[in-house]
Amino acid sequence: MLRSVILAASRSSQVERLVATAPFTRDVVRRFVAGAGTDDALRATRALVVDGQAVTLDYLGEDTTTPEQANATRDEYLKLLRLLSAAELTPAAEVSVKLSALGQMFDEQLAYDNARAICAAADAAGTTVTLDMEDHTTTDSTLDILAKLRKDYPSTGAVLQAYLRRTESDCRELSGVGSRVRLCKGAYKEPESVAYQSAREVDKSYVRCLNVLMAGDGYPMLATHDPRLIAIGEDRARWFDRSPDRFEFQMLYGIRPEEQKRLVGEGYMVRTYVPYGDEWYGYLMRRLAERPANLMFFGRALVSKK
Repeated sequence: MLRSVILAASRSSQVERLVATAPFTRDVVRRFVAGAGTDDALRATRALVVDGQAVTLDYLGEDTTTPEQANATRDEYLKLLRLLSAAELTPAAEVSVKLSALGQMFDEQLAYDNARAICAAADAAGTTVTLDMEDHTTTDSTLDILAKLRKDYPSTGAVLQAYLRRTESDCRELSGVGSRVRLCKGAYKEPESVAYQSAREVDKSYVRCLNVLMAGDGYPMLATHDPRLIAIGEDRARWFDRSPDRFEFQMLYGIRPEEQKRLVGEGYMVRTYVPYGDEWYGYLMRRLAERPANLMFFGRALVSKK
């Protein structure tokens, strides 16, 4: 119920204005978002890389409605990749891209062309791209574009969401040699016809999908903050004889940083998902919906006078 309320709030312009103007919101946002500009993204990336972590960077914003907006997002990624390369932060840093930010909702060909330009820039910078997954209505389109991109850029990563009923099958399709797949729980409100609704069923699906990916020949990227699922991931890696260079854990910027350090200390690859940009509201609300316990931090920040 709480998750549904938060997701509903993420689509409310009135709630967005209330949150944006509330005292100390900036401090809350700073915990989960690296900052508004490219310099902020580079600063956060450098700090994480120094600590032994890998990074994937997301320029916030989605559902663009004009070619100009989509092309501006593309250009920001091209700039970011040039700067990452110049700062010698690649290949430790890659980028994550939402196709809806590149024009997918109104021109799928434009989205593909923009994504291809970003993949080419990433390749030139010595790194790669992962295509973020959004709500279920875009899944087929995103996987179709992924398949086309992989013809020339085979390291392009996929994201699959365990709460969708189709995902175990998608994992089987995408578990081949060299296939990079990020497995997450999912953060959008979906109907029961296509998605599991209870946390227990989502967790069970996550484990089934995890097993498929670990048993395959690809490169699993386990995106979770759940201690039980992390422990299962460690156990499954041992069971399937996967060394730490053959899979990785992924976590969000600002969430469970001590656990990230623990995993790095035990020899695992940990990649932190680092968002930046002005369009932080929808991202922040989905993070709260994924883990409602984060509301406690948010609430304390709003009432604290320190």
